Amino acid sequence: MTPAILAVDDERDLLASYERLLGRSGYRVIGSSTRHEGLAIIASERLALVISDLRLPDGDGLDIVHAACRAPAPVPVIVVTGFASEASRQAAFGAGAAAYLAKPFAASELATLVERTVHGR
Repeated sequence: MTPAILAVDDERDLLASYERLLGRSGYRVIGSSTRHEGLAIIASERLALVISDLRLPDGDGLDIVHAACRAPAPVPVIVVTGFASEASRQAAFGAGAAAYLAKPFAASELATLVERTVHGR
């Protein structure tokens, strides 16, 4: 079974980039542009990883982190933000995020972080 990654971000171009990059690494990427939709996917899909923006059009990305960490089968979360700060980094890790990444980032940086988070490599 192909491991699934949920990517939650309101930037459509970034979602498409996730699909291309992570698809080449053998993942099935489920894209979501809203908090509401992302929460529904966490509740209904078996996921290997969640990648979530902190600022979403309908709420806080930390809600995604909380939901993924509290799911019956907890899922690691990489938090991505274009508004990086020490406070948001601490909030992400405090909510249970496995990693924190500031936009813009290199594709290789994301690919390495995904492999490390999913497989411990």
